Amino acid sequence: MKNLTHLVAFLIIYLSACNEKSLKIQVETALVSPQVSYAIQHLGAAGSDKNLKYDGNQLDIIANIDAVNLKPEAFSIENYEGKIILTGGDPSGLMYGLLDIKEQLEHGKSMISEKQLDARLPFRAIKFNLPWASYRNSEALSLHSQTCRDLDFWEAFLDMMAANRFNALTLWSQHPFSYMVKLDKYPEACSIPDAELAEWQTFWSKLFAMAKERGIETYLINWNIFVSPEFARATGAATYSIENEYFIAQGDTSELVKDYTRECVREVIDQYPDLTGLGIGLGEGMGGMTPVERELWLHEAYIEGMRQAGRKIKFIHRVPFSANTNSGGSASSFVERMTRETLDTLTVSELPVYTELKFNWSHAHSTPHLAKVHGGELTDAYWNPVPENYRLAWMMRNEDFFMLRWGQADFVRKHIAANAHAYVNGYYVGSECYIPAKDYITSLPGTSYRYGFDRQWMFYTIWGRLLYNPAELDAVFEAAFERRFPMQGKNLYSAQHTISKVPLIFASYWNATWDFTLYSEGMLTLNNNRMTVFPLEELCNKTPMEPQYMGIGEFVNSSGDSHGKITPLHLADSLETFCRETLNLLQSIDTERNVDLLYEVSDMKTWANLGISFANRLRAGLAYEQYKNSGEMADKNKAIDLLERSLENWKEVVSITEPVYKPVPLVHNNENDKALFHWSVFQKDIEEEIERLKGGEM
Repeated sequence: MKNLTHLVAFLIIYLSACNEKSLKIQVETALVSPQVSYAIQHLGAAGSDKNLKYDGNQLDIIANIDAVNLKPEAFSIENYEGKIILTGGDPSGLMYGLLDIKEQLEHGKSMISEKQLDARLPFRAIKFNLPWASYRNSEALSLHSQTCRDLDFWEAFLDMMAANRFNALTLWSQHPFSYMVKLDKYPEACSIPDAELAEWQTFWSKLFAMAKERGIETYLINWNIFVSPEFARATGAATYSIENEYFIAQGDTSELVKDYTRECVREVIDQYPDLTGLGIGLGEGMGGMTPVERELWLHEAYIEGMRQAGRKIKFIHRVPFSANTNSGGSASSFVERMTRETLDTLTVSELPVYTELKFNWSHAHSTPHLAKVHGGELTDAYWNPVPENYRLAWMMRNEDFFMLRWGQADFVRKHIAANAHAYVNGYYVGSECYIPAKDYITSLPGTSYRYGFDRQWMFYTIWGRLLYNPAELDAVFEAAFERRFPMQGKNLYSAQHTISKVPLIFASYWNATWDFTLYSEGMLTLNNNRMTVFPLEELCNKTPMEPQYMGIGEFVNSSGDSHGKITPLHLADSLETFCRETLNLLQSIDTERNVDLLYEVSDMKTWANLGISFANRLRAGLAYEQYKNSGEMADKNKAIDLLERSLENWKEVVSITEPVYKPVPLVHNNENDKALFHWSVFQKDIEEEIERLKGGEM
């Protein structure tokens, strides 16, 4: 912002005209960065609200930076002689402080609260899969293409990130490079006409610049080994890229593909100076290669391209997915030690190198206990001894709720407390199978939602704010609900906070691995190559991921001794109790005149009935397991009765969701891309299971 004096004068005049109160922000010209200018503009927009309350006729803010006493991204707010003294550790800290003042004004504070906050974790990232050259082929992904090319969408998404203190946007695609550059050496790799390519390049440049303005780093992350379809057709190399296959038997390790990769990496780094970094995965596209061969390819192709670039960038080296020549998940101490040697000695990028690990594979919204990563259990090779050259960041994959809203602050707090070790610098939060861009899920008119991420506003609020400050009070989240739904904030937050435990319990019990092995909000798992409601037989045989949970088989074989664990009956009773308490809390909320409120309440009711349905399914599983041991018809009849109760709860889910959600495409249905998801589609699974049990077929 070149003329800060003009900007301050504008704000004073603007606010005085709106509500006879004025806002004055004093910042030394030398401290006015893009981040500070961005925050001042947004604070001015907040000040135009006639309902703002603050003491006196003028809100006078004196802003400065103190990099000696405050850490990067930190800020402090003090009241001194009628003025607010705002100090940031750097421009991003000053931005967060100004946005904090804006939030306090929006929440009706009559006086700005004093505080000092440091960023608990320096890397707070969102995982965002792009719809072009996407990881999988599905209408559920491609339908976002137009929205993801719209900079208005990205402005809104980045505003949300800044408000919630996320500071990294990771963009995932199998091969994004041909949408970004046309190589002199391999022009055939990009068939986009020059005029259209110029539009793409303008899009990328503006996106990276908008993120930087908000203190957000940007990363491109791709899988290996893939090329553009045009390059594959022209050269016959990596032909699996033509149909965008993602799970292949044999990767193309030719010198041609290596050289093409080097050229792509170098050119993208040089053409986009606002792009912060790159990242890679060693898995898909590398079938048939040993872990050593994969790591060698990374050095010869990708890292060599980084070396040839005109500047250093930041680098994300994902933990290898496979300890053998297959592309599926497996782990070994040898691969961990080999990867650590690379990480300890890598000097081509800015330090530290970031190393990503999937927390509990694809279903991080489960237990805070680290049970496994992609491939299985880890040794301590990555953190013993504590590394100097790199830091770990947990990937919190969400493949479990795309439609229903979620917000469980205690889970996030516990997770950070248990897993943010000295060698961990942050988290990624996001999905592989859902893109939060076009809102194709909301079916009723009259909502305020523009985009998919708007629906899950509390999900992003809780994750972002707690990654920055795990001690953030529930009152902040209650106030966020209150701002949207006056007089209902406390009850709504309490209900959502409670009922959001339901999918965590599902995932902690089901102990899933890759994406389709669990879809919590559907109570679905992959069975005989199709998604189906949790089968009773499989439920009985499960060993829960959460160490405190006792499986049905373990409980029956222990003759009822819990051994200090939570038994299936105790879990079912606890689950049903808090679900029914939540339903009672929601009864008094009138949703007739507010469609946004209707969706919030409907989602909470849906979670509650899914929870009760699962509780009855757990009880049915226990009765069925006892029947298999005893042969007593009373046990079998009890199992049937409990399954029928579970079916009634499921029918209630259908009744709640049919008016507000139409069947929609989801990647989880990719075994039949024309199949649509809605709870009504899967009701027959439970009905048929009951009939099989009655007929003695199970």
